[in-house]
Amino acid sequence: MGFAPSRARLIELWRYYQTGIVNTLFGLGVYALLVWLGLNMFVAQLVAHVMGVMFNYVSYSRHVFRDAAPAKLRFILSYAANYLLGLAMLATVSRVIANPYAAGLSAIMIVSVINYFALKHLVFSTPGQPRKG
Repeated sequence: MGFAPSRARLIELWRYYQTGIVNTLFGLGVYALLVWLGLNMFVAQLVAHVMGVMFNYVSYSRHVFRDAAPAKLRFILSYAANYLLGLAMLATVSRVIANPYAAGLSAIMIVSVINYFALKHLVFSTPGQPRKG
């Protein structure tokens, strides 16, 4: 018995990664700009993350999980946990990758996989209600 995702799930995953690319470019662009301006990479990550939370909420709720009931508080809590995970990942990756740009991109890529499941199952869902589409 194999795992065969539904067409709706595949479309949702496609939208998630399309939106994720835009969100990542936004967040990484802010991060890179702040590092380039001389900010410490951890401070730059915090500022980029806060700006990204606002940007990502709009993009994910309007493009990916548009049939679900979004929950702003759960989104904020999810991104607070996401930030801590990203910070830990950046600290870990920066021990192996000295370049702060490459370390930031690597941390984002790893954390994005976990973020999908958090958004899908904790933020953009309504307990007891079947999802549309």
